[in-house]
Amino acid sequence: MKERFDTLITAKSNPFKLNVKETIRYKDLIWLFVQRDFKTKYKQTILGPLWFVIQPLLTTFIFTIVFGQIAKLSTEGVPQFLFYLAGNVPWLFFSSCLTRTSATFYENVRLFGRVYFPRIAVPVSTVITCFFNFLIQFIMFLIIDVILILTGANTQITWYAALFPLLVLELGILGMGVGIIISSLTVKYRDLQVLVSFGVQLWMYISPVVYSVSSIENATLKTLVMINPVSPVIEFMRAGWLGVGSTEWLYLGISFAVTVVIAFLGLVIFNKTEKNFMDKI
Repeated sequence: MKERFDTLITAKSNPFKLNVKETIRYKDLIWLFVQRDFKTKYKQTILGPLWFVIQPLLTTFIFTIVFGQIAKLSTEGVPQFLFYLAGNVPWLFFSSCLTRTSATFYENVRLFGRVYFPRIAVPVSTVITCFFNFLIQFIMFLIIDVILILTGANTQITWYAALFPLLVLELGILGMGVGIIISSLTVKYRDLQVLVSFGVQLWMYISPVVYSVSSIENATLKTLVMINPVSPVIEFMRAGWLGVGSTEWLYLGISFAVTVVIAFLGLVIFNKTEKNFMDKI
């Protein structure tokens, strides 16, 4: 006799299904993941959340000495420390989104093997956690920026600052998109996880974190730098909060288009991988 079942449980067969509604229903779980990330990262630390501020300050201080005082790179008349901080803060947000979501499957393999929930909830919670870190760092940057403006420094806040929420959203989506692609591929090719930190460092140097795009004299090299989807975002942020930077809308449009494509491909690959990653990992 042919068996009949009331409920048939199968893996998802459509990798193009985004499951937005299901993910929203698990918003409480996402918030629990955010709280978990904060507690586990700073548990048994002396300074705790102060590391949110200390890390960009120390990194920017090194940039100021190496690239400002020794290499003598142009900062377009803006105080060197403020110029490098304006590039470092958004870069840390993007890089942290990328590196932390790239380990989604490996860091949560036990959790994924025990209970069902939309797996995309983990990288989403990671980006939210990174955003809170970024928000603290940005407030610190804004305070320093306003103080220097009031003391007569060659910097100003322009109307480009109104694009700030959209630019931050793009950085988060781009970082998550690249991260979940790497996370999905490392299930089969584990070498990629080793190359993440090295690749992120190389990516930083082709992004205008420690230099200004306007200082690049070679037109071809300048175009290659601006095609990088992170570059226009950093330049527009500098234009908004410092009054300097390249504001070419064509490259910003390309950056948004690339971000959408990467995010879509990342979700498709992630959905396809999560069906049977427990058998491969």
